[in-house]
Amino acid sequence: MSHLEYRKLSEADVEAEIALVEGWAIEDDKLTKRFSFKTYKDGLVFALAVGQVADNLNHHPDLEVGYAKVRVAVNTHDVGGISPYDFELARRIDALLK
Repeated sequence: MSHLEYRKLSEADVEAEIALVEGWAIEDDKLTKRFSFKTYKDGLVFALAVGQVADNLNHHPDLEVGYAKVRVAVNTHDVGGISPYDFELARRIDALLK
């Protein structure tokens, strides 16, 4: 996505975008995904990497770290919903594991 803008996506736009990001879902009006790892440390390292990616995009998700599990949840508060930034962040997070 070359041109990101802060705008709330329509339900149809969200449905089209979510089909392009594997494993992500809408929960409580946030774009959400759960990741599983072999160890607690692997999850922590991943969560830190997510934090760096998010900071570079200046778009910060909620992170929940559990034993070998990390839950990422994001929306765009400024627009009151899901924006192109949420999907861009999802793509960048997924790229960490490739």
